[in-house]
Amino acid sequence: MTTFHTNQPRKFRRAILKLSGEALREVGSKDNISPEIVDRVASEIHKAYTQGDLQLGIVVGGGNFWRGAAASARGMDRATADYVGMLATVMNALALQSALEDDGVPCVVMSAIEMKNVAETFIRRRAEKYLDDGKVVIFAAGTGSPFFSTDTTAALRASEMGAEVILKATMVDGVYDSDPKKNPNAVRYETVSFQECISAQLKVMDTTAFSLCMDNKIPIIVFDLETPGNITNSLLGADIGTIVQ
Repeated sequence: MTTFHTNQPRKFRRAILKLSGEALREVGSKDNISPEIVDRVASEIHKAYTQGDLQLGIVVGGGNFWRGAAASARGMDRATADYVGMLATVMNALALQSALEDDGVPCVVMSAIEMKNVAETFIRRRAEKYLDDGKVVIFAAGTGSPFFSTDTTAALRASEMGAEVILKATMVDGVYDSDPKKNPNAVRYETVSFQECISAQLKVMDTTAFSLCMDNKIPIIVFDLETPGNITNSLLGADIGTIVQ
């Protein structure tokens, strides 16, 4: 297992970056995707891409368009609602691909649901070859099955690709013992174990994702997406956020 400490430099050979769909929408805007935010994310990835030899996979959520669990709670069949959510992730993946290619970053979108006209179908060995060849691989359409979150997708793809770490970009600067938006006295962890996250029901990722990472010994670094430069810094191994391991 790769074990990270806050006082040591990190260097990743292969990593999975997890982006939430909500992070691609500007607060208060009616637009589901903000081209300016997508361009900023792509620019930060480009900076890291040109400064090192990191092999990078990206998993992006679809919550800016659709949340399957919420639709299910309002009466829609859960499996159907989740499939709609998977399609939402494809839209985000294509937008990010376009921005990355504009910045000169070679990348490919691989979808867990076959849709030949817009994305390649995910095949594990082909994805590994793309990573080895220096292409960024954007994994879309979740796991291809309902009832699994894109957090679980990130854990699954990290396990399949042999990634050393999952870098989870969120709307907070790490993992707290309670919701910092509701509790001004919430305490941020520098490091926390998977078991603590599961037992305390810390909601930064779902239990399935935590369990999969724990079983496959893949640490997660949780950091704030909104701070300029944090994506670049996280990809280059800077000491930011909270380490879950």
